[in-house]
Amino acid sequence: MINLRRYKLLADFEKVSQFLDDNYNLKTLNSYLLRQFFEYAHTHPYFNYKKTHHFGLWEDGDKLVALACYEMEPGECFLSVREGYNHLLAEMIDYAEEELAALTDNQKKLNVWTTDSEKKIRELLSEKGYKKIYTEPVTIFSYEKDFIELDLPAGYSMFSLEEENNIKKIHSCLWKGFNHGPEPDNNYDGRLLMQSGPNFRKDLTTVIKSPDGEYVCYAGMWFDSQNKYAYLEPLATVPEHRRKGLATIALTEAMKKNQKIGR
Repeated sequence: MINLRRYKLLADFEKVSQFLDDNYNLKTLNSYLLRQFFEYAHTHPYFNYKKTHHFGLWEDGDKLVALACYEMEPGECFLSVREGYNHLLAEMIDYAEEELAALTDNQKKLNVWTTDSEKKIRELLSEKGYKKIYTEPVTIFSYEKDFIELDLPAGYSMFSLEEENNIKKIHSCLWKGFNHGPEPDNNYDGRLLMQSGPNFRKDLTTVIKSPDGEYVCYAGMWFDSQNKYAYLEPLATVPEHRRKGLATIALTEAMKKNQKIGR
């Protein structure tokens, strides 16, 4: 018998994370929802943890077989279902419309993220009148390819967060790098929170420093030891330091580190 229940933030985090690892297929890209994506959201200062009880978990006995959740806020939805349980998808979409939608101007709104390979979900959404409004590529770099090698511009240096970890400079870099404005706020606790995830790796996070000592490029990298892939999140460069190859250099360095531990 399959039971539906609500997500319990502290009690269920690891169970859901393991489900996402077990359920993901790198070859078929059967889901947008990865363990790293889920964990990164939970440690993000914008994450609405107060409403995570709206997440839905479907269990077959003790086995978690399906999940409906948002990334940061209600109004968006990610669905993940174990192979052999696609018959739950219609119920999952109905649940998401009831529990995960946002109310805007007295109208419910729900964006559902899917991949091209999730044909059943897409068919059900189409039948319910959903329209595709946005697409983006999922880019995968094979380690069988050669790395792009570039030299740092004169005066710039590169290091991992194990070597140096200045929270104020990280905050400034990411604030400016994601175009939030020229002057960052002082939410340094939020940046510390983002380093608190169980799979956050300081050694895999790569930072580039400008000649004046400011952090100007940041590449966060996560390693999936079960499925043997690396996941990039986040990557940002301060606007006035763009078009110098810094992001490519930082990303390449992070991928080299992952290649070594993934062998």
